[in-house]
Amino acid sequence: MKKRGRLVAFFLIVLIFGTLIGTTTTGVTKNISLGLDLQGGFEVLYEVEPIDEEQEITRGLMEGTVQTLNDRVNRLGISESVINIEGENRIRVQLAGVENQQEARDMLATSAQLSFRDVNDVELLDGSDVKPGSAKQDFDQTTNQPIVSLKLNDANKFGEVTTEIKDMGPPDNLLVIWMDFQEGDSFKEEILKEEPKFVSAPSVDQTLHTTDVMITGDFTVESAKALADIINSGSLPVHMNEIFSTSVGAQFGEQALNDTVFAGIVGIGLVVLFLIAVYRFTGFIASINLIIYTYLVLVVFMAMNGVLTLSGIAALILGVGMAVDANVITFERYKEELRSGKSVKAAFQAGSKNSFRTILDANITTMIAAVVLFIFGTSSVKGFATMLIISILVSFITAVFGTRLFLSFWVKSGFLKNRKTWFGVKNKEIKDIAEPEREPKLFNREVNIVKHRKKFFVFTGILLVAGFAALAIFKINPGIDFTSGSRIEVIADEPIDIEEVEQTFSDLGVEASSLVPSGENNELAVARFDTVLSDTEITEIQQTFNEKYGFDPGISIVSPIVGEELVKNAVYAVAIAAVFIIIYVAFRFELIFGVTAVLALLHDVLIMLFAFSITQIEFDITIVSAILTIIGYSINNTIVIFDRVRENIQFEKRVTSNKVLARIINKSIIQSFTRTMNTTISTLIAILAFLVLGTSSIFTFTLALVIGLVAGTYSSLFLAAQVWLVWRGKNLKEKPLDFRKKKRVEGPQV
Repeated sequence: MKKRGRLVAFFLIVLIFGTLIGTTTTGVTKNISLGLDLQGGFEVLYEVEPIDEEQEITRGLMEGTVQTLNDRVNRLGISESVINIEGENRIRVQLAGVENQQEARDMLATSAQLSFRDVNDVELLDGSDVKPGSAKQDFDQTTNQPIVSLKLNDANKFGEVTTEIKDMGPPDNLLVIWMDFQEGDSFKEEILKEEPKFVSAPSVDQTLHTTDVMITGDFTVESAKALADIINSGSLPVHMNEIFSTSVGAQFGEQALNDTVFAGIVGIGLVVLFLIAVYRFTGFIASINLIIYTYLVLVVFMAMNGVLTLSGIAALILGVGMAVDANVITFERYKEELRSGKSVKAAFQAGSKNSFRTILDANITTMIAAVVLFIFGTSSVKGFATMLIISILVSFITAVFGTRLFLSFWVKSGFLKNRKTWFGVKNKEIKDIAEPEREPKLFNREVNIVKHRKKFFVFTGILLVAGFAALAIFKINPGIDFTSGSRIEVIADEPIDIEEVEQTFSDLGVEASSLVPSGENNELAVARFDTVLSDTEITEIQQTFNEKYGFDPGISIVSPIVGEELVKNAVYAVAIAAVFIIIYVAFRFELIFGVTAVLALLHDVLIMLFAFSITQIEFDITIVSAILTIIGYSINNTIVIFDRVRENIQFEKRVTSNKVLARIINKSIIQSFTRTMNTTISTLIAILAFLVLGTSSIFTFTLALVIGLVAGTYSSLFLAAQVWLVWRGKNLKEKPLDFRKKKRVEGPQV
């Protein structure tokens, strides 16, 4: 009866999740906001003016302004923006899915020049007296009304200021708090208005030696939090005047977005079928958890009010790969234990225990990269990292705990006791438990991969030399994100005549450097201009094509500054992540393991760059997201193989010869080969679904993922461990390998 109860519990949990997913998925997906690259948004053009006559508008000043604006709208990394410098004194801001345009304007254009003045408008304190990042939304303990609290740097200075205000006596003993005080503003005039410009004017009756200050006013919780965020983001070094605003059409269009969603559904469906075909019943269990994983990621992202962008989709794909990988690692362990002659129950326990450490190490190294990217990255890099962190946490929970819990119901019920083939193991593969251990085979053949390591090194060397030569000759074909210019996407609901579009541009007095059809049925035409179009030209283009096709064209006008800054920060973040990965791997394994893993990671990135150099496919910011995806995937793959190497060394107890170490490396690669290929194939299935069924707008993005995935699989299987073998083998006699002192990390008991 108890055994039957376990099966009832399984079906009950699956039924609950199935009902929940079936009834709420539509609502969840509708509530997830889409980024500017997946939907329309709000665009505003500002003209930058100096704060005073002595200030000069320089490039450095403009870059600082963009940085502050980015910090304001992207503090959590889940609400991406596009902020570009145009010309010498203009900044264009694009925000995805903005409904309250006035609120967006207030948030952006507020210079946040915080100052504390007396009633005669004499400045006593300014923003430099406030401790950076100290502002927060709080509540007045007396009235329970929302306020903004902040901390000052110097309590004595505030004491002097409050003494001065106190001595002025009523009714002039007011400390007036201003935001963006400008010449000509007057407290005595503003106090008479219904909505004065100053924020607050509390009376001061005593000297206050404190660093804690409260800004009171007619705040709501939201407005107080917004003001605190603006203060924390820092004041703008300039004044910004709005001179143009409009709505922005979706970069991919509604049909393109539908194609992308459809491709994602098909991709996950094919992954499910693949898992069931290879791993039979356990694959079915994994598929249930994969669906639950995808649902939970979207729920968490929605709860965070996240904005889903192409970078987020990239992280979600990587998360699917890691969720599948965790299951594949465990299932391959089950199959190994079953082939060794163990019972289903014993194989389940041993496989769960032995796979936990591998999954933990792989997830932690990828998490290190994600956290560093979140901390040091900007814009789409931060958005990618946010989704990746969510994906890693959810995939770990669903794969380690969810899959094992579901499978434990069946194992402990005794239903699978005599059904080892349900795990994907053939009866002829199962040996008698009394037989000696067999060396692992690949495709039922004894294969020595390590023996051919010099061939792999030579092939890789030729590939790198040819790649660097191509990079030197052809360089990278930069997209508009890295060059000054304009990009216009003409949209129609039927195939577009390119010659007609070209003639229309000519009639408007503008000439495109390139004009290509796009979309599944050529319903898009993408034009690139080497110059920045003026506002007048933009307005004319929008009006003309709206009259002709009924849709506003999507228009992007950029300076290379933001793209260059994004790449610079991405490289900086990856470099720091590499250092932390080396430190972690050195702690869990040894230092040379960590350095080798990072070298393999660098190899994969270079292969992607070489491919884009040779093909001259446009390299845009979306490719940065693809590279970050492959970095996460590559480090995960390499660590899994290194973990198997460490485990096999532990069985040997002490390794002092290169011959023994080479045998261990070869055995580890063979043992990990099926797992690596199955994980790669399942991830490729999802990516190829995007490549074939998705919109042409993300073709380069998915192509980059395919190239990187193949390169990552190659480096993990044929390079990383063998480079480590050569490197570590040089001083093996002086410093033998011995991992017996390492504490074993065991998985949860289910």
